[in-house]
Amino acid sequence: MQKHTLHYIRITANAMAKKMQRYQNDREQVAAFMRRLYRQFLTTTSGGNISCRAADGNIVITASQADKGEQTWKNVGVVTPDGGNLTAELKLSIETAMHLAIYAARPDITAIVHAHPVTATFFSAADIPINMHLTAEAYAVAGEVIRIPYALMGSTELADITAEKMKFSDCGLMENHGVITVGKSLLAAFDKLELLENAAKQTLMAQTIPARSLTAEQLAELDNFAGRGNFKSNS
Repeated sequence: MQKHTLHYIRITANAMAKKMQRYQNDREQVAAFMRRLYRQFLTTTSGGNISCRAADGNIVITASQADKGEQTWKNVGVVTPDGGNLTAELKLSIETAMHLAIYAARPDITAIVHAHPVTATFFSAADIPINMHLTAEAYAVAGEVIRIPYALMGSTELADITAEKMKFSDCGLMENHGVITVGKSLLAAFDKLELLENAAKQTLMAQTIPARSLTAEQLAELDNFAGRGNFKSNS
């Protein structure tokens, strides 16, 4: 009886390991983008989370309590759309529910980046909007930024509010918290966050040196160029 039990355990463990291999590349990519985020001073050691939607619909997401600058695939979890943790050895990010809610609201996207870049996050605590109309690149790629009301980090309220707001934009400014971007790939979501931070810096510069924003006609031309859908951002 004991031999049969051990045999069953080995078969189950091998089957699970084989199943998890399908997520290897996604886990490595999520870890690589988190390290890149940290290297480029776009988040802190403990702040931020990144996820992508795997081919089978499950979500690959950075785990909690990991050094963002040294992130490896072993600290990237896998979760089902309804929240089932397939990597029980890992403590999932406290913002997992937020990521899942956004994916449910946005079936068109496959990646989410949430971080705390210094300048853009400053604007999350200010009543001045980030001007995305200063450069063609920022507007064409990232579009307009939507402001997301404050709610406690990791809370169901934050997950619900953010998912609802992100139906209308690919870039969100989370009040007194940070930034969140989405896209059709990890690179696309990362690019938007980087451009958002650059636009925040340029908005501050424009407070000192007068700057010329794009005209309404130029913005319309960029909307057409970017193939805008029902809102002013491009996945």
